Amino acid sequence: MESTLLCVLLLLNTYINSGHSEDDALPKTTLTVKPNPAFTGEKVTLKCSVTYDSSWNYQWYKDWNYNVVSQSVSHTITGNTFTISRAAESDQGQYWCEGNRVSRPTSSQPGDPVTLTVEALPKTTLTVKPNPAYTGEKVTLKCSVTYASRWNYQWYKDRNYNVVSQSARHTITGNTFTISRAAESDQGQYWCEGNRLSRPTSSQLSDPVTLTVEALPKTTLTVKPNPAFTGETVTLMCSVTYASRWNYQWYKDRNYNVVSQSVRHTITGNTLTISRAAESDQGQYWCEGNRLSRPTSSQLSDPVTLTVEDQPQPVLSISPQWLNPGDSVSLSCEVDKTSTGWRFSWYRTVPYRAGLPSLSDKSYSLQPLSDNGTSEDSYTLIPAGPTPTGEYVCRAGRGDPVYDTLYSEPQFLWSGDLQPSVSLTVNPNTTQHFTSKSLSLICELKGNSTGWRLKRHTETAWRSECPSTWRSITESTCTITSLTTWYSGVFWCESGSGENSNAVNITVNDGDVILESPVHPVTEGDTVTLTCTFRHQGTNPKLNTDFYKDGTLIKNETTGEMTIPTVSKSDEGFYKCKSGEGESPESWVTVRDPPGSVVSISLTRLLCGLLVMSPFLLVSIVLTVKCCRARGLCSTVKSPQDQIPCDDVIEQNESLV
Repeated sequence: MESTLLCVLLLLNTYINSGHSEDDALPKTTLTVKPNPAFTGEKVTLKCSVTYDSSWNYQWYKDWNYNVVSQSVSHTITGNTFTISRAAESDQGQYWCEGNRVSRPTSSQPGDPVTLTVEALPKTTLTVKPNPAYTGEKVTLKCSVTYASRWNYQWYKDRNYNVVSQSARHTITGNTFTISRAAESDQGQYWCEGNRLSRPTSSQLSDPVTLTVEALPKTTLTVKPNPAFTGETVTLMCSVTYASRWNYQWYKDRNYNVVSQSVRHTITGNTLTISRAAESDQGQYWCEGNRLSRPTSSQLSDPVTLTVEDQPQPVLSISPQWLNPGDSVSLSCEVDKTSTGWRFSWYRTVPYRAGLPSLSDKSYSLQPLSDNGTSEDSYTLIPAGPTPTGEYVCRAGRGDPVYDTLYSEPQFLWSGDLQPSVSLTVNPNTTQHFTSKSLSLICELKGNSTGWRLKRHTETAWRSECPSTWRSITESTCTITSLTTWYSGVFWCESGSGENSNAVNITVNDGDVILESPVHPVTEGDTVTLTCTFRHQGTNPKLNTDFYKDGTLIKNETTGEMTIPTVSKSDEGFYKCKSGEGESPESWVTVRDPPGSVVSISLTRLLCGLLVMSPFLLVSIVLTVKCCRARGLCSTVKSPQDQIPCDDVIEQNESLV
């Protein structure tokens, strides 16, 4: 009996236990993914559901090895939902999820994996024809999407997704964007995309296509010579920088006035020739090419203005105009800056002589500086001996036969050095003077030359003689009784034979302050005094005064005077003074080397340098140096470089000439 009851209880326990195993399996998990497949850029929602009770937290997995999905900018988890805000191809793969919680059961079964597929948006193709295009041609851009239909199209150009809008030249019809008359501004990168209401709502952007709009072949017009001068032959040549077989059309002035052939105007190929230029040939010219094949025309050339001028007159400039003895001088002759092909001739003026070229009024003749002209527009003059004041002219010629310009206006070369035959002195002996004061200029004769006369040159007038209106003329002296600023200028003496004295630069100041400085060059080692003089000296003639050299304050004196006890070349420059009364103009102070000062030769250096040369040459040099010293011609003064000294150039501002 007891064994039977035990068997019944065991069977009942087995039955009860087997029933509870089915009911207590982990809760089932279901994963849904929408949409699937998705397109690139779409939002995808993954939802995890557990079929048991509530209060679940969810864990998300992707692909193998239970790779846990973490949140990011485009991946967010809220409750039982995992959201991919912008699907990308990297989001493809198998996803599954499970629930977890604190109370039993503490977890659910993992859901069946769901494979998410992310497809690329439909491909878009852009075609552009013709490409490259020429300016003015019609260009068609066509956009095609390889998926379904009913697309609208958006067009972009260049960076930043710049949307192309319609205009008079730009129209959009269906999938076609048309540029009716291409311009260079239409060049750039274009791309397009499709949009529609149903999925997929957009296509991929097309690959960008660069549209090139080429200008019509460039046309170049050359005109030679230009400017031309009356009677010259002028050649106009038209060139197109593309292919060949062009015909040419010529235009002159407004309204596309076609140039026709005549006795003086002939057209051969790409060349228009004007045989004898006249003033009526002046004007704007341009040309273009035409042909049958693409491109059928060239651009119009840039217009070129042909100028037919009267006989030109060059402009001569001299640098420096104030010269130290032995220095070289640069003469520059400029015709019209736009004209070329000239050869230049250079002359110095001398009193009129038959047989020499002369100026138009025959007041002076022209002595050539060289036998032949030069192709360079500059000429270097190296004066020999003392450099006298003088004037120079130039002229240019070109072509065959030679077409000559007029002579330039004379330009002066000034020298402040006293000359052997005559010197110009002034009284008071200073370069600056007050208005209303008197001034005497004296030509001091030192030789037998006669016919000396005083000359003056100013910014506004060429040479002029001492007129009777200057109140007083006595032989070689010219006195101005009441100065005005009009008398500022360069003065010198000139003889009937063409000799010139030193030049003196006089400044007449209508202000209250002048600087009294030496009229003539001073010698190294001399004592030089500069005095600041005031128009209204009053009871205190010695005012506190600042002295400047080359614009820099160098000294302050309470006496109104500055003394340089032993002047040297470094003291050469522009000086001025300033006080409470005002400021003086600038004056140039020139410093000369002592008379007869030459650099002695270092015998040791010379012997060492020439030891390998001819013994005869060495003996000759030694004897020459001994002879020089015996006659007192060699000085013991040495320069720092052991070279023959060369006086510094005295450069004057334009305002002082």
